[in-house]
Amino acid sequence: MPPKHYRPAGKKKEGNAAKYITRTKAIKYLQVSLRVFRKLCILKGIFPRVPKKKFEGNHKTYYSMKDINFLLHEPLLEKLRQIRAHEKKVKKAKARKNKDLAERLLNRMPCYKLDTLIFERYPTFIDAIRDLDDCLTMVHLFASLPAVEGERIQVNRIHKCRRLSHEWQAYICRTHSLRKTFISVKGVYYQAEVQGQKITWLTPHALQQVLTQDVDFNIMLTFLEFYEALLGFVNFKLYHSINVKYPPILDSRLEALAAELYALFRYVATGSARKPVESQTSGLIEEKKDTEEKMDPSVDESELRLAQLQHQLPSNEPGTLMQLLEDSNTNNDDDDEDPDTKECRTLFKSLKFFLSREVPREALLFIIPAFGGVVSWEGEGGPFKETDEDIAYQIVDRPTQGHKFLSRHYVQPQWVFDCVNARIILPTDAYLVGMVPPPHLSPFVDDEAEGYVPEYGETIKRLQTAAQKNVMPLPDLGNQDIADPQSLLAQGIIDRTQANEAAEERQKLLLLEKQYHDELKKEMSGTTYSSSLSNKNSENTGSDEMQHQDEDMVPVSTEKDDEDNRAKLYMSRKKKGLFEAMEISNQRKKSKVELLKERKRKAESSKTG
Repeated sequence: MPPKHYRPAGKKKEGNAAKYITRTKAIKYLQVSLRVFRKLCILKGIFPRVPKKKFEGNHKTYYSMKDINFLLHEPLLEKLRQIRAHEKKVKKAKARKNKDLAERLLNRMPCYKLDTLIFERYPTFIDAIRDLDDCLTMVHLFASLPAVEGERIQVNRIHKCRRLSHEWQAYICRTHSLRKTFISVKGVYYQAEVQGQKITWLTPHALQQVLTQDVDFNIMLTFLEFYEALLGFVNFKLYHSINVKYPPILDSRLEALAAELYALFRYVATGSARKPVESQTSGLIEEKKDTEEKMDPSVDESELRLAQLQHQLPSNEPGTLMQLLEDSNTNNDDDDEDPDTKECRTLFKSLKFFLSREVPREALLFIIPAFGGVVSWEGEGGPFKETDEDIAYQIVDRPTQGHKFLSRHYVQPQWVFDCVNARIILPTDAYLVGMVPPPHLSPFVDDEAEGYVPEYGETIKRLQTAAQKNVMPLPDLGNQDIADPQSLLAQGIIDRTQANEAAEERQKLLLLEKQYHDELKKEMSGTTYSSSLSNKNSENTGSDEMQHQDEDMVPVSTEKDDEDNRAKLYMSRKKKGLFEAMEISNQRKKSKVELLKERKRKAESSKTG
């Protein structure tokens, strides 16, 4: 008797056996090694599948047969085979100690490009923008690794990642597209909005990174190879959208001082300001040509070209970039900007910042110009010195500050991040040097949806409401109108407990007012006191009967529970499981909120005690 899953020889496969194939069979089918197969799958965006029935066991990895046939006709597969054959020739030449042949073969190594793969995977530019989260995180990760010869990662790869990340940050700063920032243990989270798409990425902290042995860098480098090409294409498209030539040509002096991001700001500002300048200079040139053609037909074009270049090229003086940024910002059409971009562009407008040497320079160099501020740092290459009297805020991250200027505020770096998330200039009293700053709240968490608003979050809401209405925030209700506490709660002037207390007080006042009007009506109608007492006793007896009836009635909560139980009876098993999972998640959320409130009460009691 044949086994259960026996298929006669030559019979066509059906079902999952025809739709899916295991990884081992796919490697044999393509006639490649496991390393080449992984590389092909990563570059082409092919991932393992989970069939409904795993016909060869649960311990196997399955791929779609359509994807494998797609790989079989890929031109990159033939190119990888040529590279493998060429590497064998190099190895054979080295084994025979034929150095000349080995060098010639190494110089003629076949190479490939990923242009067609990127166009296949992302038919439109918006598709590429949507898939930038992992790309930016990977590129920023490798940009922070040590560029040391002899390590497992080539130095030129790290330099390329650093260049690509700085180009992306320069574009975000120039277009004021940054929306949210958050400092966590893993690093700094950023969220930008580019062409209507929200992009979130993570950058590691500026610390010394160590390459561990338990990470397979070959797979990560394959992902990085594709992400480098993708980010290069995206930067090219974005730079041309703001009339800036790509790739940028940076100032060698600033590059030597490790100020690549500032050099890119200079280049982007110059390129974006080039278009209106060209129109002005072209008009001047045409006028000059008209006047000189009347006087002398021979016009010296070289002098005109030189004058035009002098208008376009920036000088290397400190502060030139900031002036160009201001000039280019004034040339922007404010009508085309959305409210978020306009708000972000004017948050730190006309404010100068100075960074001390101990603060995270690259993160603040990225954030402050993105919100309209002008920034410099301690050391060479900065646009202005620490002694500049126009500096409004100096970012310091040390226990004490020796010499202080009375014309500026000394704040901790967290103040910049909290101002960006709140979209207002927060008071600096809680962020002074040597003080413990307030809790750093995440802008990616919706406190209202979670059911718990931190105390500092309520303070920020009151400050935002006060900034929008141009009034100072009140510590309590004071002479505020309590006629509508729900509107005050919605506007953020009072919290939920204060709103409940105001509603109770309003209800008591309404009851007293109603009682006064009833007594006044009785007095005007001539009702005696004894008759009013008898009517009151009858009303009391009636109310007692109603109270007994209310006690006999079933509580509303139990009725609701019974309705939920009856509804569960008519649910399918899948919907019932989803409903129970929702109830469990809601219960966990409530318990979490209660735990946070209990911790807050304990902290307040310990402070008062």
